[in-house]
Amino acid sequence: MDRRRFLMGSTFVGAALAVTGCATMPSAMTAPTGPVLDADLEDLQRKTFDWFVQVTPRSNGLTPDRWPTRSFSSVAAVGFALTVWPVGVERGWMSREEARERTLTTIRFFHELPQGPEPTGKGGYKGFFYHFLDMDTGHRFGTTELSTVDTALLIAGMLFAARWFDGDHPQEREIRERAQAVYERVEWDWAVVRPNRITMGWHPETGFIPSDWNVYNEGMIVLLLAIGSPTHPVPTTVWDEWCSVYDHSWTDQWGPKHLHFAPLFGHEFSHMYIDFRGIHDAWMREQQAEMPGFDYFQNSVRAVDAQRKYAIDNPMGWAGYSADVWGLTACDGPGDFRQVIDGREREFFSYSARGPGDRDDGTIAPTAAMASLPFAPAHVTACLKAMKARYGAALYTRYGFLDSFNPTLTQRDGPLQHGKIYPGIGWVADDYLGIDQGPIVIQIENHRSEIVWKHMRGEPNLTRGLKRAGFTGGWLDNA
Repeated sequence: MDRRRFLMGSTFVGAALAVTGCATMPSAMTAPTGPVLDADLEDLQRKTFDWFVQVTPRSNGLTPDRWPTRSFSSVAAVGFALTVWPVGVERGWMSREEARERTLTTIRFFHELPQGPEPTGKGGYKGFFYHFLDMDTGHRFGTTELSTVDTALLIAGMLFAARWFDGDHPQEREIRERAQAVYERVEWDWAVVRPNRITMGWHPETGFIPSDWNVYNEGMIVLLLAIGSPTHPVPTTVWDEWCSVYDHSWTDQWGPKHLHFAPLFGHEFSHMYIDFRGIHDAWMREQQAEMPGFDYFQNSVRAVDAQRKYAIDNPMGWAGYSADVWGLTACDGPGDFRQVIDGREREFFSYSARGPGDRDDGTIAPTAAMASLPFAPAHVTACLKAMKARYGAALYTRYGFLDSFNPTLTQRDGPLQHGKIYPGIGWVADDYLGIDQGPIVIQIENHRSEIVWKHMRGEPNLTRGLKRAGFTGGWLDNA
């Protein structure tokens, strides 16, 4: 899974964020398309979109990992920014001209970014990109890893942009050509270092990291883009190996049986770009006798239901959990410490992946629920309204929700690593994170108009990967 989410913890501060050159907040350009949303969802999507406009420099398109804390760029967040620009055009929040300019600037920057095995002065190697990049140069930040998943999410954003910018304008043709070129030079086969498994990353100092994509999580986008590559494909046995662990991944602890991954981002990230409704691989086809209609989309529906049920049951007794306030994923937390609260010792974490029974420290991330809108629209809408009503301006601000909050931690006996404590509310983060902001905009739009899903259903590299992996049925049969 995303190594930053589990290992980086407290390494965010210290890099320079150059926000000079960012665009000002756009005014409405055209009449929005698609169905009218609930007013609160509309407001959240617009505010979160505006965050990307505010923080992404027009000079290079390097969206920061977090803001307003000074930060480096996250290449996954860049992929999300490339995805939200067309959404802004469709909504009337940005002109096509500005979206085109921003997109081409970004793709040109990554197309020209130097690559090589050296530990410094490079943005990537073998077509992959480092997880974090310097905000000015685009070179590797610190000792961060060459990341297969973050590269895949960046590429997914580029391929979506290439589908959406379908006009004859020379800049739109260049977007399509350069996006494909960046994708085609990724040497996915180089990253298969153990039989039928793609590694999560590589360091120039120490080589490949020991973790692979071999448990159910957000890694489907990695495998499918790798299998579908026209230049450096991995064998389809990589998908067979991926599915081979499923029989050990089932859970029905907090709801209907589903493939388990505790944090919700694992059930959301690949689904932002792939419409899994009605398509089945060989493993899913075998499940139809017992569970007719079950697919990866329905698996995420069940995972969301399980998270909400966990919040209702609240086995650890955290403050604030309820049927309308829920959502555990990877996010900021108050810090790594223990503290006695109401006579009970509690353990808290800084940045960490959280899920039912897995490092649950009472910290709720709004993105967990908000990015689940396509899976549970009524429950997510109720959650949005409840969070705004209960926690108000301390949590919901000019750019939507701050990253996370913890109603249990109402006082602190020592220092906090992130955020602050508000009387009557509890701890609230003080940053927005790009990889948590992007899914909010994108998944609201997928629920609203399916813009991303519609265009990616016609993306030839992705559909090639799906078909090679054995997916059939639904929209894919006509792709």
